[in-house]
Amino acid sequence: MIKRFCIIGLLALLAMSCSRQAPLPTTGNAVYYWRTNFRLDSTEQAFLHDHHIRRIYCRYFDVVNRDDLGPMPNATITFSQKIPDSIEIVPTVFIMEDVLRQPHDSLAALLVRRIAQMNETNDISGVNEIQIDCDYTARSRQAFYDFLDEVRAQFSILHSPFSILSATIRLHQLSMPAPPVDYGVLMLYNTGAPNRFAERRSADGHLLEEGRNPILDFRDVQPYLRHLKGYDLPLAAAYPVFQWQRTIHGANITHEANYDDICRTKQAVEAERSDVGQLILTYHLDHDNILRYKPHQYEEIYRH
Repeated sequence: MIKRFCIIGLLALLAMSCSRQAPLPTTGNAVYYWRTNFRLDSTEQAFLHDHHIRRIYCRYFDVVNRDDLGPMPNATITFSQKIPDSIEIVPTVFIMEDVLRQPHDSLAALLVRRIAQMNETNDISGVNEIQIDCDYTARSRQAFYDFLDEVRAQFSILHSPFSILSATIRLHQLSMPAPPVDYGVLMLYNTGAPNRFAERRSADGHLLEEGRNPILDFRDVQPYLRHLKGYDLPLAAAYPVFQWQRTIHGANITHEANYDDICRTKQAVEAERSDVGQLILTYHLDHDNILRYKPHQYEEIYRH
């Protein structure tokens, strides 16, 4: 009997290990597209070609609460240009956390059906995946995971072409059980609190704390790295190539993703789990963002 329990326990451990090391459904280079009109200029098209990008994770719409109306789509994308033949589209939907505070029995079906209709209307073919983006917390986690289960169930109920479900994973979510999806995209941006950008000094001028870049600062990433090895889900990684502009007390403040912090973070993440480097995304595809870095720097970010 003891021997039997030992064998069962060993098999369980092996199954967990295999699950963590399961291959991603796809590999390579990709981008997020987070604008409300799909149109690529010549710089953006050249960027996709030069960096061998074959997948665009395209935000289709947000789901927000509208007073007494309940969950509603918001900021839906329009397609002013045909998707290039060489590009695979992954429809991505951002769901506000407060949508999860009450059960909505038909939400999953409405979401899957709307994405399928948008693809048909805009002649977007070959789509077999949906990605859900949500900044869920420990309080809303179970409601979100139940929703993901409902979305997957709708794939077959509605006879849709979708077969893969993915989700974004924020750093603070790594300490929770993994969601019921095929893989996650680890968001390595917006890692810090916006109010910590300024340095703090004592009355006599001594530096107490250096300012931090809220877009990406390795000091904000480092505490979460210990969760990576045990996180029971295949992971891709998304890195920032954008900037923020804010007005604080009448002054314009610009935060820009620092290339050195991107490389340092990428190296540390892949040292913990090499599979996180198999599929790399940048956030997000935009003419100005492309010009913010040199081609060889993008190559280093996308290096596998």
